[in-house]
Amino acid sequence: MSDGEVRFERRDAIGWLTFDRPDARNAMTFAMYERLGDICREVAADAALRALVLTGAGEAFVAGTDISQFKDFTTEKQALDYEERMDGVLGSLEGLRIPTIAAIRGPAVGGGAAIASACDIRIGAPSARFGVPIARTLGNCLSTANILRLVALISAARVKDLLFTARLLDAQEMLRAGLLSEVTATDEALLPRAEEVARAMASFAPLTLRATKEQVRRIRERLRPDEGADLILLCYMSADFREGVRAFMEKRKPVWRGE
Repeated sequence: MSDGEVRFERRDAIGWLTFDRPDARNAMTFAMYERLGDICREVAADAALRALVLTGAGEAFVAGTDISQFKDFTTEKQALDYEERMDGVLGSLEGLRIPTIAAIRGPAVGGGAAIASACDIRIGAPSARFGVPIARTLGNCLSTANILRLVALISAARVKDLLFTARLLDAQEMLRAGLLSEVTATDEALLPRAEEVARAMASFAPLTLRATKEQVRRIRERLRPDEGADLILLCYMSADFREGVRAFMEKRKPVWRGE
């Protein structure tokens, strides 16, 4: 991967992170996740930054993880290492001392939904879409950390509805559910509005924002069990998951057997 697939630039006290793989709707490779983690570490070390905006190039935020990355998954270690790596990257994003804003245009799906959920604020364009349709597509599951993050945002009942129906919420549904703080009038207005919000936050008392973030994180962390490996393996080591990956690559509907 070139660093160009996840670009980072600084504009005054605002950091801008852009997922830049538009031909694949910014679908994340494992290397792109690693780059996201590296950027989070760079941001954490930069005391002059006051806010970070994350967005996607082209017509998508992030349309999930690139499914080709899963085609060689055969061992329990691969499954557990993947989810542990993702939890580490998203934990680094969520744990940044500064406010983070996801500026969402088009789909924020699967891994993209997880990235957006790890941000503090989500602003949507009219084209924004959000969901985790893995019950329909791959047959894998989310980590406990990702489930808890979603539950904290929209409630357990809505999370079940979202995952059980495998549907995507549109921008207005996202707003009603509390996933978005606002929807811009046009897609073109998204980034200027995200910059406006970021600059406002950058002007506020940084220790107040930092303390608030950390308080919310600590409250939620107390709710998270240290369990979940058995559920990861239940899905990732199943014949259904292998079928889901094959079907996705072959552009056909998977045949689920529950095994």
